[in-house]
Amino acid sequence: MHLFRVWAPRAERAEVKIGEKLWPLKRTDGEWWQAEVAEAGPGTDYGFVLNGDGMVLPDPRSAWQPHGVHAMSRVLDHAAFAWTDAKWRAPELKDALIYELHVGTFTEEGTFAAAEKRLEYLKTLGVTHVELMPVAAFPGERGWGYDGVDMFAPQESYGGPDELKHFVNVAHGHGLAVLLDVVYNHLGPSGNYLSRFGPYFTASHHTPWGDAVNFEEAGSDEVRRFFIDNAKMWLRDYHFDGLRLDAVHAYVDRSAVHFMEQMTAESAALERETGRTYVLIAESDLNDPRVVTERERGGYGMDAQWSDDFHHALVALLTGDRGGYYADFGRIEDVAKALEKAFVYEGKYSGYRGRAHGRLVEGIPMWRFLGYAQNHDQVGNRATGDRLHMRTSMGRVKIATALVLTSPFVPMIFQGEEWAASSPFLYFTDH
Repeated sequence: MHLFRVWAPRAERAEVKIGEKLWPLKRTDGEWWQAEVAEAGPGTDYGFVLNGDGMVLPDPRSAWQPHGVHAMSRVLDHAAFAWTDAKWRAPELKDALIYELHVGTFTEEGTFAAAEKRLEYLKTLGVTHVELMPVAAFPGERGWGYDGVDMFAPQESYGGPDELKHFVNVAHGHGLAVLLDVVYNHLGPSGNYLSRFGPYFTASHHTPWGDAVNFEEAGSDEVRRFFIDNAKMWLRDYHFDGLRLDAVHAYVDRSAVHFMEQMTAESAALERETGRTYVLIAESDLNDPRVVTERERGGYGMDAQWSDDFHHALVALLTGDRGGYYADFGRIEDVAKALEKAFVYEGKYSGYRGRAHGRLVEGIPMWRFLGYAQNHDQVGNRATGDRLHMRTSMGRVKIATALVLTSPFVPMIFQGEEWAASSPFLYFTDH
């Protein structure tokens, strides 16, 4: 017996397909459709058919996509996995050394199981938190992961749900916390069927990836619920110790309770429920301290944030690069200011932006910010994917490393940075 449910306010009729048979779903609460199917259970493949058009769609909340993002979903029993980390408690973020890795390129095999074999190495290196680039199911067999479309289903080519759980479980056994990069500002274009079901996106706001996620207009209550339930699933069912939220500056939300504030509040409630502690880390180029200001003080309550001012100041100084956003940096005074105040731009005029940018950080400890000389964006978004040591001398790279590791920020390093990997890291995708 399994209960199938789907939010589909745009449907006049909905069915679930199992094998060659269609089971009608009953409309409940006006917008949700559901039906219990006695013949279904863990391992059952299924899909939804809307308005009798014959097209079988994956479940928007599919927990398992064994045959890719265009194929049927599979029922997964999260309770079936045998965890052994009941006594695990993550190290505090203020004491962290974060290691960002991409599952598909971290090993030759490109799987959770293969990455698992290198966890002891990361522990020996001094890492406390392993941060995985996005693993939500994306088109094809390989990619960065930022074009994920099945938000609740781990990428099958990496090993799928159980291998991801095994990776986290083993990491905890090694004394390593695990963070997951999640993308809530857009979905990839291929395999994205959400608009068939409901108003997940809005044309009122445009982002670099197209229509913005609908965080504030009609139907947005369920859209927000979708993404927050996704975050809670990774924390609760996969035992991740925290999440890194991609590009929160691309959220368009003028609600009285911002999406980030709602997420931090529900994360805190989940902590009380599970007895564990979770961290939420935002990537933000807003230079807005509200991101990491406590909710009680009118902020969004994120535990920490990526802040590129320190990176830009450091790299511009050491490489001499003045292209794009580096035009605003390049003086040693910028590095000093970043180390002291987190933001170089805290209300002053930015020539790159053509306007004043940022706000002064006051009363916030510096460990609420991450410091790095390299990350997936700052390497991979370059035309040739060249790492820092390919752009300047090794002596200057060592200066950058020393400043990252001794700064007041939580230090983060990118895979291969610790031994000056010769391999470039370019953006790539497989459609």
